[in-house]
Amino acid sequence: MRHATSLRRLFRLRSVALAAALVGAVFAAAGCQSVYYEAMEMVGSEKRDLLRSELVGMVSDQEDAEEAFTDALTRIKGLTGFDGGDLEDEYDRLKDAYEDAESAVGEIDGRTDEIETVAADLFAEWEQEIGEMQSANLKGKSRKKLRETRAKYDRMHATLIETRGSMDPVLAVLKDHVLFLKHNLNAAAIGSLGTEMASIESEIEELKRSIQQSISEAQRFIEAMPG
Repeated sequence: MRHATSLRRLFRLRSVALAAALVGAVFAAAGCQSVYYEAMEMVGSEKRDLLRSELVGMVSDQEDAEEAFTDALTRIKGLTGFDGGDLEDEYDRLKDAYEDAESAVGEIDGRTDEIETVAADLFAEWEQEIGEMQSANLKGKSRKKLRETRAKYDRMHATLIETRGSMDPVLAVLKDHVLFLKHNLNAAAIGSLGTEMASIESEIEELKRSIQQSISEAQRFIEAMPG
């Protein structure tokens, strides 16, 4: 799944995002964020465009994470109803599902860093440009729009961080199950998991609801962004 997920993400990239990735790779090596922004503006991408692109990517990353956790839940449920078969295969499937979820969470971490950097730079630039305006009327309207946009971003970001935080406990429990099965590949061990399996099912379902809420917040912010 990890390879398929990477390919889907690659094909979903828009031309702006692809340009950002190519130009960013050059200037990231030089460690110069301002030069990167200047280069992107030359191809028609302002900071708001870059932020929008990263948020669209985050929605995709979260959808991938939800798919990975759903697959893990399917494997857990399969173990709950295990009535014979190859336990080694069941272990391998659950291990793959755990690794997919772990990889998806890593993608979210990287994307979050990018979003936070671009958003901070966007708001700082917006504030600076307001200071350069001469019309008190236009300056007031622009500052009001900045406050509104920042408040929406803060709400969206808080939901994102909360959802991300809820992934670690689920990953930890999944890892416990993977390691337990690795050490105890027998039907008796499956039965001994008992209520713990029911508990992780509940945790994953709750996490999926949280991911959907975070996706909705991101989509609302994308729609509300200026430009």
